Amino acid sequence: MNEDIRIHSWPCSYYLDTTKQWIPGKLSLTPSSVRFAADGSGEFLVDSRLSGISEIKKESSHLIFSSLTIREKEAKHWFSSLHPNRNVVFNVLEHFWREQLLSGEASGAASGSGKGRELVGMLEGSRRSLEDTAKVLHCQGEQFDNIMRGLHKIEGDMDVADRLLTELESPSWWPFSIKLWKTPLEAKPKETPSTPNPKNQEEILLRIPVIITHRTDSNAKPGKFTLLPSALEIWDCNSQLLHRFQSRDVDDIRVHSPYEISIRQRFIGKPDNSFRLLSARMPEVIPILEVQFSRKMQFLEDALGFAGAGKSPQADLGMSVWQA
Repeated sequence: MNEDIRIHSWPCSYYLDTTKQWIPGKLSLTPSSVRFAADGSGEFLVDSRLSGISEIKKESSHLIFSSLTIREKEAKHWFSSLHPNRNVVFNVLEHFWREQLLSGEASGAASGSGKGRELVGMLEGSRRSLEDTAKVLHCQGEQFDNIMRGLHKIEGDMDVADRLLTELESPSWWPFSIKLWKTPLEAKPKETPSTPNPKNQEEILLRIPVIITHRTDSNAKPGKFTLLPSALEIWDCNSQLLHRFQSRDVDDIRVHSPYEISIRQRFIGKPDNSFRLLSARMPEVIPILEVQFSRKMQFLEDALGFAGAGKSPQADLGMSVWQA
């Protein structure tokens, strides 16, 4: 893997412990490391491998200024004045760090480190627990639906029984007795069989975790991206569907880098609906999108090497032009 590919960079300040001062510069993310280069000299004051990081955390320096900390072995690095904001930087760094730990390379690198194995085990256990919880909640939701249908049927039967009792208690000379006997039976609603939702039966081609930016919103948030044979779905971190692009609704897909794409649907008289997706697993998605949307795919300058190298993200690539 080409470790010099810059996925993204953010202006910030780094606390240099030797001089006890904040140094302005840029925090950069590559597929395998996090680096900080000071302004002017360009010297790398921090060059940490993702597989060697044990913690990425949001903290406050001097109990006032919001900061981001990265811990590796005995060292702890402090970053502040992050642009566009701390949450965006944290979400992107945490995403690539987690995917690096869960990847095969991280597993091999962590084989000699007890801390690495512990982190991978914790993340994998959390993922399985969330999947099991989602399945249980789905089953409970179906049970609640069946209970509500049963209650509606009981309510209808009680209404019919009430009308029949009213007819039995009415005198024999009541002129509408025949109608009252026939009306409930004729008006009894028939249960229509529930038709299966075609969306639920559609096969999922691929689902990956992503960092989502909607339109011009600078708050990049974690979520999931799902590829279906006839649609593309974008979900937030709470498993709520943000948007579903039908295949015919997608006007263009731009590949900004091997790790970042944008999907757009044009409208006349109102703003376009566009999402920008960043993911460590995006190289798995782009070949599938090329098959489904061959005429709508557009590779920008930084991704031309990826398109011409047989879908290999290790080709000669420039720096990402992604702006948060």
